Amino acid sequence: MSDINPSVTRSSLIMASGTIVSRLLGFARAVLLAATIGVTTDAADAFGVANQLPNSVYAIIVGGVLNAVLVPQLVRARAAKDGGKGYIDRFVTLAITVFFVVGLILTIAAPFLVRLYTAGWTEQQLALATAFAYWCLPQLFFYGIYSVFGEVLNSRSAFGPYMWAPVLNNLVSLGGLAAFIAIFGADPTGARGVTDWGADQIALLAGSATLGVAAQSMILLASWRRIGLKLKLNFRWRGFGLGPALKTASWSLAMVFVTQIGGLVQTAVASTAASARDTGIVVASVAAAAIAWLIFMLPHSVVTVSVATAYFTRMSQHAANKDMAKFKIDMTTGLKVIALVSMISTAILIVLSYPIARVFAGEYPATAALGNVVAAFMIGLVPFSFVYMMQRAFFALEDTKTPFFFTSIQIAIHITGSLILGATMDKQWLVVSIALLTAFSVTVQGSIAYLALKARIGGLEGFGVGKSLITFFLAMIPAAMIGVLALNWLGGIGEGSYPVDRAVTAVASGLLVGFAMLFTYLGLLWLFRVPELREVSKQLTIRFGKNSK
Repeated sequence: MSDINPSVTRSSLIMASGTIVSRLLGFARAVLLAATIGVTTDAADAFGVANQLPNSVYAIIVGGVLNAVLVPQLVRARAAKDGGKGYIDRFVTLAITVFFVVGLILTIAAPFLVRLYTAGWTEQQLALATAFAYWCLPQLFFYGIYSVFGEVLNSRSAFGPYMWAPVLNNLVSLGGLAAFIAIFGADPTGARGVTDWGADQIALLAGSATLGVAAQSMILLASWRRIGLKLKLNFRWRGFGLGPALKTASWSLAMVFVTQIGGLVQTAVASTAASARDTGIVVASVAAAAIAWLIFMLPHSVVTVSVATAYFTRMSQHAANKDMAKFKIDMTTGLKVIALVSMISTAILIVLSYPIARVFAGEYPATAALGNVVAAFMIGLVPFSFVYMMQRAFFALEDTKTPFFFTSIQIAIHITGSLILGATMDKQWLVVSIALLTAFSVTVQGSIAYLALKARIGGLEGFGVGKSLITFFLAMIPAAMIGVLALNWLGGIGEGSYPVDRAVTAVASGLLVGFAMLFTYLGLLWLFRVPELREVSKQLTIRFGKNSK
């Protein structure tokens, strides 16, 4: 009998469907943004740095402090007479206050932050990035309250709204980009210099991005009513059990600090690659790295985040009941489902890295620069997704100390490696080498996390994680070979070849090759009688089939 719980599978499917729609719209937004300001241009890097500042903090919020503290505390608070309503009001009020203050401080500090995250830029490019940052940094406040509102919903097993809200964000952003192109025109090659940007252009491009994030957070309040909650601000923070939560959060706050340092160093080092453009070379820098990371995060967001979020609440409940047997089942089952999708996603996105890059980039040199970064990042997808799931296991146990240590090791490796690469690597290959370094450091982090988790909850033998990984890998190799053969049959990835000639031919090639690889992979898993595949297929039939009730 399969270990996958049907309710968890349905919850994951609800979240995954919202994430798929959101990610598709996010891809459309990225393509439109690339048409608006390019991929390997100074303006693209300036906006990339500015828009990355709140995004980096948001990623840490979701994966760190709030996730580590809020869900386990909310699950326990439901045992109170008021069903946890008083705890929710106080915690949300505190979070809103903190995010507002932090967001305000960071917005005021925009010039300092931009200089901190860049190196070797001209004063004109710094000025443009700072102007963008003044409009983008308020996103931090809205990202923060989106996380808080969403985690409250997750703690009540209302997973859908949290994953569907970003759809509104993307729609608003797409509208802003469309308006920008209609008014000011598209500029994929960077003909508009950094000194040619007016205040109206900056406000429309960056302001619409922030407006989308604000809409994403506010719409979640409407979903609260569906679970019987209504926000009531309560500033009486003493005496409602915040002390244990803050103690638990202290290690997550420390992890935030070291992760921020790692992100700062990586962005600053990557930004130095832009200086090579003065010699006429097309190089990947901050903007290209951001697009490559967006592509990298697609399978992670659709599957890993959905599965881990659904299992996180269950693992928190099992930990509260001290039922470690069920805890292990949920954790290892989540790892196997994540591995099933991440393995083939790695192969597909590496094989199709150039055609995918062509959709974003207008010329072949930019396509090659972006495609190399995509392929390098994808090597680390499986360990990255495993780390995410294992972090949630530790957070469910209210152990944030251990994730701090194995994250600190990863950051130390990454910082050291980035500084060495920045001093020694040719600028044309700098961002590619940083992406490879990321894959290596995350693999080390995942190995340490797995050993630490085994020590924390006891042996994990007998749950079939290793066997599943080997099975998925054996199915992935023939699928990758089929993909390479199909891509070469279409003309390969050289300049002028069909798969990278135009965006439409890149999409057509990607669909053909991708489906061939996926069909091969799924067919082999079916022959191997993989239980995770059968269970997911059954739940898809139940949810979307003709006989579903």
